[in-house]
Amino acid sequence: MSSSLSNSSSSHTSNANASIQACFGELEDSRMGGKIRHKLPDIIVPTICAVLCGRTHGVRADTRVDVENFGNGRREWFETFLELSNGIPSHDTFGRVFALLSPTGLEAGFVKRVQSVAQLLEGEAVAIDGKTLRRSYDSASDTAAIHMASAWASRNSMVLGQLKTETKSNEITAIPELLKVLELKGCIVTIDAMGCQKKIAAQIVGQGADYVLGLKGNQSNLHEAVEERFEEVRQQEPQDRGGDDSQGDYSERTEQGHGRIETRRCRIIPADEELPDYKKWESLATLVCIESERTVADGEPTGFDETTTDCRYFISSPDCSAEQMAVAVRLHWGIENSVHWILDVAFREDECRVRTGHAAQNLSLIRRLTMNLLKHEKSAKVGIGAKRLKAAWDDDYLSKVLSSA
Repeated sequence: MSSSLSNSSSSHTSNANASIQACFGELEDSRMGGKIRHKLPDIIVPTICAVLCGRTHGVRADTRVDVENFGNGRREWFETFLELSNGIPSHDTFGRVFALLSPTGLEAGFVKRVQSVAQLLEGEAVAIDGKTLRRSYDSASDTAAIHMASAWASRNSMVLGQLKTETKSNEITAIPELLKVLELKGCIVTIDAMGCQKKIAAQIVGQGADYVLGLKGNQSNLHEAVEERFEEVRQQEPQDRGGDDSQGDYSERTEQGHGRIETRRCRIIPADEELPDYKKWESLATLVCIESERTVADGEPTGFDETTTDCRYFISSPDCSAEQMAVAVRLHWGIENSVHWILDVAFREDECRVRTGHAAQNLSLIRRLTMNLLKHEKSAKVGIGAKRLKAAWDDDYLSKVLSSA
């Protein structure tokens, strides 16, 4: 090995160690009594690396046995920056520690890491949405599956934080706690109808951000009033949208591909005091309608034959154009493709059967941490799956991912 390459590898490993220690070096050890044979970094770091490298030769490295095997296979490399005075921990130690480890402390380290590398820009869309860990349901103890509420920064392409809820309905109580740990000044926070609550709107504004909140039956009076307003607008608006329009701002975009044509129309009209509880919604400025018209190909030369139309309504605080609003709403649903889809397909999150203690929640956070790291390593111009495979084969690249900004 050349001297320059060796120095590069050592530098990446040193940076990786410093980065991890900065995040989790002050993590409280919840183990009590007896002699502690393995320090927390000797347990956490191999787990992060095993999850990051993922499936290698058919092995899914997200069980405690897989993590132990991975650690033993890379022991010489780990010894370059971990103490490992008693070697790689056993699979029982990995399982026991992650079941006992406080999710609050691990999440604090995660947020610290994110805040050290993420620079939220003015107007950044931050999407709040939930995902259920399906196999975390335990029928033996009748324990409900864990539901995680996550915050996703679209431009940074990064999970900013997450919080556990017992059920999807409890997102209402989890979202305010998740918002508290985020730096949101200047951002636009988008949440689906579950988070359309007056207190949540007030909290977002209080943190120096704007909101775009989905509107459905949980705010039935307001939803009905907004729907009626836009129906009046549709009846009055000109057929040719090219001229002046006194009924608010409007944008339209049509895309074609994958056997379908989709037209998305965004209408914005001012909110006013005639709306139900208008004054109780902090800084409420505009009402938004997103209309999606999709025409699907029938597979015949004659063209397209099935058209469906869907309308979604929102309340919002920012004073922006219809085009900007359409982008913000569309970026919200990007969390499905950029986070949830990757977790399900690349990380096989829904197949993970870890349930004991806090282990499911802690491993969920580890998966999101590794996904952030992989997305922000830019030297390899390949997808997440290829990056994981490269990291599994190349210690230098693995170090580079761990220290990526």
